Amino acid sequence: MKLYRFLTGPDDASFCHKVTAALNKDWELSGAPTYAFNAATGLMQCGQAVVKEVEGKDYDPDMKLSEQ
Repeated sequence: MKLYRFLTGPDDASFCHKVTAALNKDWELSGAPTYAFNAATGLMQCGQAVVKEVEGKDYDPDMKLSEQ
């Protein structure tokens, strides 16, 4: 099964750590990162899609993707 996640966060080191943690759990980058202004918070936000192939499991909408 192929899994998809979209990671988001403020434009700071915490976002980079979030993406780094996913990469170290065998997730792969998918597409270009995004960068946008959040008018509600007044901060820049980052986003990055990641995908991962998992063998021997079936998709379940209740699964926690971050734990895969």
